Amino acid sequence: MIVFPNCKINLGLHILQKRADGFHDLETIFYPISIQDGLEVIQNSITTSDEVDISSSGLPIDPEKEDNICYKAYQLLKQDFPELPAVKMHLHKVIPSGAGLGGGSADGAFTLLLLNKKFNLGLNDQRLTQYAFQLGSDCPFFILNRTCFATGRGEILEPLHLDLSDYNIVVVNPGIHINTGWAFSQIAAATEHQSLKQIVALPVKEWKEHLKNDFEKPVFSHYPEIETIKKQLYKQGAIYASMTGSGSTVYGLFEKNVQVQLSFPPHYFVKSI
Repeated sequence: MIVFPNCKINLGLHILQKRADGFHDLETIFYPISIQDGLEVIQNSITTSDEVDISSSGLPIDPEKEDNICYKAYQLLKQDFPELPAVKMHLHKVIPSGAGLGGGSADGAFTLLLLNKKFNLGLNDQRLTQYAFQLGSDCPFFILNRTCFATGRGEILEPLHLDLSDYNIVVVNPGIHINTGWAFSQIAAATEHQSLKQIVALPVKEWKEHLKNDFEKPVFSHYPEIETIKKQLYKQGAIYASMTGSGSTVYGLFEKNVQVQLSFPPHYFVKSI
């Protein structure tokens, strides 16, 4: 069985406060986009001491199997479903890692979905979301995989009607890996924010003045190359541009009649959707 884990962009991201557990309360809007990895799982008919045999292609992934989120998803289900058979997994990686696109979270969530369906585990979305949250704060979103207003650590999800199909979305990643823990450590204190749900209800042409990602200020200060990408997208006619997540990917929304002529270094990851 093959699935195609897609990624997301954040439409605004507000860090509200640091919690007693060391995490942060936030609000953001997750918007799924169609840049996809490929994940295949088959039952392993060969007797082996390894329950999971993982191979990969495309962009490099962490070579340590125990650190692979697909492996972690299998082990999470195996605890409650000991009859889960040994499998072979192949992950074709297209979505850049450490890029704010949630590619790893998507891979983990889609592994849960795939194993549930392939081996008839009978888990509903609520149960799958609970498992996904154990893998990471962004993972529950990819169980629903539709536009959502997210609060808490990002796991409290409220489906939101928002359609950007009238725009081309250009995604640019410069190959800079942003450590999420470092990025959170750069957020000094909570500030007052207008609700993101109110902001995205405004015309898209007004988002530039109101829809903000709190990570941009510290990340741009440390990595000015990322800020340059945002400026170039606006220079090329983007109606709105922003960094997604804690970076380093920047996206721009362009009206479909705008001819975009981008010029980025050849090692950049650039996709137009």
